[in-house]
Amino acid sequence: MKTFTLPNTTLESSDIILGLMRISSLSDEEIRTLVRAARDAGITTFDHADIYGTERHECERRFGEAGAIPASERGSVIIQSKVGIRPGFFDFSKEHILRTVDESLAALNTDYLDTLLLHRPDTLVEPEEVAAAFDELQQAGKVRTFGVSNHTPGQIELLKRFVTQPLVINQVQLSITHAPLIAAGIAANMVGLDQSIDRDNGILDYSRLNDITLQAWSPFQKAFFDGVFLGDRQAYPELNTVIDDLAAAYGVAPAAIAVAWITRHPARMQVVLGTTKVDHLLDSAAGSDVSLSREEWYRLFTAAGHILP
Repeated sequence: MKTFTLPNTTLESSDIILGLMRISSLSDEEIRTLVRAARDAGITTFDHADIYGTERHECERRFGEAGAIPASERGSVIIQSKVGIRPGFFDFSKEHILRTVDESLAALNTDYLDTLLLHRPDTLVEPEEVAAAFDELQQAGKVRTFGVSNHTPGQIELLKRFVTQPLVINQVQLSITHAPLIAAGIAANMVGLDQSIDRDNGILDYSRLNDITLQAWSPFQKAFFDGVFLGDRQAYPELNTVIDDLAAAYGVAPAAIAVAWITRHPARMQVVLGTTKVDHLLDSAAGSDVSLSREEWYRLFTAAGHILP
């Protein structure tokens, strides 16, 4: 499992992250087994959000109740959570951020978060309030580092005018088939080609220029919650053939190749795996140790339907 120090932090993180959004129905023992398997595989980072579960903080609470991370191991892992989504609207107010973090800490049974992300852009954001909340959380020792999720460069720049802490993470949707943040730049300036449309104001290049680590959620999704492309030979016959060929060549499961396609990028992206199955987790996480060649990477890219002009 590859690890690296997140830029502008002292946090040593694996390039694979275990996402805990689906653990609410698991028993304590099942949660501990899943987390232990992740730890044994070399995963150091665990991703939460206040909205994960059928009620607020449910998955965080189950994680804490299960004792998924023993107190003796707390300093060797990274626990991150997110804030800002409320039923029917988004809320980056200082009051909501501070209250939610306190609730998350209580649910997780921990004294601090290693990273706090703003979950979805709040167009009514008052960045002065975000800055005040971040300052208070950092000074109180409740949050070590900060970031965002699903934000554009312009939205990040607005926050940075007031927030004094580095924004070190941007968690975004990315898979081989859902890759506009990569594909648009490859087809830049091509009139009439949908792929050339810049849908995020250059998140990829902006992140690399500003030492912001991208975390890829839904790494197996066809598009926005349209199901997975792995094994879908009706929609993606060529892609699955190429994935299977490479999986056989590298001696890994097909999911590992899909993960390796993301981790191969020199932007040093992380991959968030949301499975609750140990075997699926280990099959996918093995992609961290697969180093695709340029030719293999682009072969997957074009097999997914993207164009090389």
